[in-house]
Amino acid sequence: MPIHQPTRHSASAPSEPLAVKQAEAALVEHYPRLVRLAYVVLPPSLGRHRRVLAAHAAVQRALPVTRTAPARPAQVPAQSRRSSEAERAKAPASAPYASMRLRVLRTALAHERRPRWWPGRLPAPAALRPTLPVVWGLRLFPRAGGVDELALDRALSAVPGAVRAAFALQLLDGLPESGVRALLAEAGVADPAGAVRGAGRIGRPDRAGAQALLRSGEFDPCTVQTRPSDLLRRRHRTRAVCLAAVVCVVAGTLAVAAEKGVREEAPGAGVTVPVLDPAALLRTAAEQWADTSRIDFTAWPVRGDRQGDDELLGRALRAWSEPSEDVKVSTTPGTADVPPAQPPRLLFAGEVDGAAVVLLHDGGVRVVRYAEPLSGGGAALDFARTDDADVTTSAAVVMSRTGEKARFLLAPWISETTTRDLLAPDTPGRPLEVGPDGITAAVERPAAGGGCDAWPVLQLRSSERIVEKHAFLVTDLGDLTPAHLTYTPKPGSGAPARQPREATSPEALLAWARTACSLRTLSGSGIRAVNNWAFAEQRLPEDGASADWLCTRADTWRGPGRVLVQFLKPAASPTDPAEVVADRKNTALCSRFGQHILAGTHWKAASGRWYVLAAGSRAVDRIEATGQVRGTAGGSTLAVRAPRDASVELTARLREGGTLAAVR
Repeated sequence: MPIHQPTRHSASAPSEPLAVKQAEAALVEHYPRLVRLAYVVLPPSLGRHRRVLAAHAAVQRALPVTRTAPARPAQVPAQSRRSSEAERAKAPASAPYASMRLRVLRTALAHERRPRWWPGRLPAPAALRPTLPVVWGLRLFPRAGGVDELALDRALSAVPGAVRAAFALQLLDGLPESGVRALLAEAGVADPAGAVRGAGRIGRPDRAGAQALLRSGEFDPCTVQTRPSDLLRRRHRTRAVCLAAVVCVVAGTLAVAAEKGVREEAPGAGVTVPVLDPAALLRTAAEQWADTSRIDFTAWPVRGDRQGDDELLGRALRAWSEPSEDVKVSTTPGTADVPPAQPPRLLFAGEVDGAAVVLLHDGGVRVVRYAEPLSGGGAALDFARTDDADVTTSAAVVMSRTGEKARFLLAPWISETTTRDLLAPDTPGRPLEVGPDGITAAVERPAAGGGCDAWPVLQLRSSERIVEKHAFLVTDLGDLTPAHLTYTPKPGSGAPARQPREATSPEALLAWARTACSLRTLSGSGIRAVNNWAFAEQRLPEDGASADWLCTRADTWRGPGRVLVQFLKPAASPTDPAEVVADRKNTALCSRFGQHILAGTHWKAASGRWYVLAAGSRAVDRIEATGQVRGTAGGSTLAVRAPRDASVELTARLREGGTLAAVR
């Protein structure tokens, strides 16, 4: 659904200054560019619908309302002489455009500024002003991108608005760093230089790729998709408003007092009544998943033999809004346990392993599981993040765990289900029974501690109605949603960088057989997906055997990632565990925004001699060892004789320029 730019008036008042006319012309001509800039700078906490409307409002309010000349444009230094004509065309530097851009920046940045006395949970005052455009009855959001766009959006969500502004001005308008600093200073940013430095760390080293992503449909609020707002909630609101108007006219202040008394006595006070009403729960049609391009939890139909049990559903909703002391609440890291702001979507209500279970989905952000024992006792309420889930990460939810086994509720698009052991890569998967309501038979869980003799996973196959020949692996890491396992093959000679793919090939299964036990360290940390990247292969000294280097990256639902660098030396068994040589938390390493890596370890040859080994990713063309041992090697691997406990510093030179330190 394209959102058209505002129509320019055919005539202006004779007394209107020429500068205002020029500003209007610049706004209309560059409207999509300005709206995209505002959308990137606005805080992601607004949500995509509000960001779209706020971006258009910021641009449409940039035109001066008085008949005085617009504000003095920012004094932006000229582009470098080496810039091409195409680059200069992408970044119009006319005075009217610069003035409009400055006004848009000020408005967008104001959304994150709160006075000290302003309540922290409320939006900034700028976000509360009634502005046009206003949309009733529809939710707007830009076209969904892929994994790369999602990664960039999360990276931008983790930085302040000033950093997002510096990033957008450099990549969208092509301004040099000095120009960005000057413009941010004029927009009221306290530390423009710091904002520019922060922006420089986003999208490295592939800034051209980040620029293309920023210009994609994911960040284009002028071309949006629409969905209806909550129809039932809107109906309840309309009736409530009409009733309230009548009551106010008839009863006046008595109605206010009565309403206050009811709120004090009602369970879940502070939560609107429709949210707690089982009749207001959203329910998806059974076959909608096959007729939509959004394959996630919003496409799940409601299942279970107690989906019509309003008493059970009411208890689940009340426990969510105001849990009693008898309800045990657990959340995965980064997940809010606040009451729903609108009626959630019902996914399941039924009996599983001696408990009545209700599974709810809250507006694309959370999955909530309520379980109460049929024999009596305290209930449990579990929260997990699921924002931007896809066909794999919304394929299953853990419904119960009893002892060493678990049952899953599968997505409606799963057509084939098997189980396999990652520590038995040559053993084919075994069929898993699935009930008519989508609940699987009990399957073994990975060992939480102690030994690691097996690592069971689910191998699921998507229906050909949405994708052909698509099988993938998921594993239970202690959260509500299992983690998606992928694999990135070794770099080919002269081939472009490889991309993660499903971990179902023999090569991927052999790699996971050596590294599966390292997944124990990730249990209960809110993991969305784990990728094994074979970033280097090395010929070992003396006997010439081959060893592999893997970077195991775990991405969380909340954004930050963790990497384990693992060294796979030659082994007699295909399941001998790899050696973990580095462990880094909260890092972009081994992702699209951290494509280069260098790691090292000490290794003992069959002769008894010790070596320092090092390997880098495909862009590394020279490695140097300093400290107690010195040595250099051209290419992406190094092997140098060294004492067992020698202290060594490893650095690498990148083919495109720059240096790289070894990860620890």
